[in-house]
Amino acid sequence: MPHRCNIMNDEKTQWRKYEKVAQYLLNEFASHFGLGHVEGKQIIPGASGANWEIEAKGVAASGEGFVIVECRRYTTCKIDQERVGSLAFRIIDTEASGGILVSPFDLQSGAKKVAAHSNIQHVILDPASTTTEYVMSFLNNVLIGVSDKITLKDSATIELIQDGKVIDKRHCE
Repeated sequence: MPHRCNIMNDEKTQWRKYEKVAQYLLNEFASHFGLGHVEGKQIIPGASGANWEIEAKGVAASGEGFVIVECRRYTTCKIDQERVGSLAFRIIDTEASGGILVSPFDLQSGAKKVAAHSNIQHVILDPASTTTEYVMSFLNNVLIGVSDKITLKDSATIELIQDGKVIDKRHCE
């Protein structure tokens, strides 16, 4: 029996958030993929007559051509070749120039072969990523986003000097 990756109902909010974070980060780093920008979820028509809902669309830097972005927030297994094959068909049917597949784990071996043959780039993105805190790896790059809150305090000492002597001294915060 084939191994299945199921998304639990309580995780639906998490995978929607994952899609939005992936789209945001891919847009921030679009130039690394030869893209001008990355648009959000949309429906694109296929030559077969089918319409395809995609998580995001990467538009070429030249403005001509696009790649399909697919996000799979599977936290218990790698993406298999069947799922990558499904993306490969959507690339063919929509006449896209390739694809970007975002997931938390590496691809299975057969999936890697299909991805390489179909011009699909794989991006590994931690499932708990946000737009400011993330670990993302692709094309031999690892990008890490870290945020922290810093509180600055300022103080001053005022001295009133008369005839060379300090006659009043106050500390202000």
